[in-house]
Amino acid sequence: MEIKETKGNVEFSVRVVPRASKTEIAGEIGGAVKVRVASPPVDGAANEELVKFLAKKLGVARSDVGLISGTASRTKTIRVYGLTARQLLDALGR
Repeated sequence: MEIKETKGNVEFSVRVVPRASKTEIAGEIGGAVKVRVASPPVDGAANEELVKFLAKKLGVARSDVGLISGTASRTKTIRVYGLTARQLLDALGR
């Protein structure tokens, strides 16, 4: 998994699989974290669920997780404020 760490935040790629039976981390694919989300990709529901799930999983506020690119794509770039690369890997179980 490729992580870009800058002052006070980290960025990483996520590959989203919508309409799953439950929301969960499902490993890694092509350098991105694979996340299954239960919501369909309609009206931003899957993006919103992804952000909420990551905030809870990483132990940060919802406002600290941002979708930087890929709003209409399955591959997205996520930025998390107030986290180091090591903390990110620990939280994701890597």
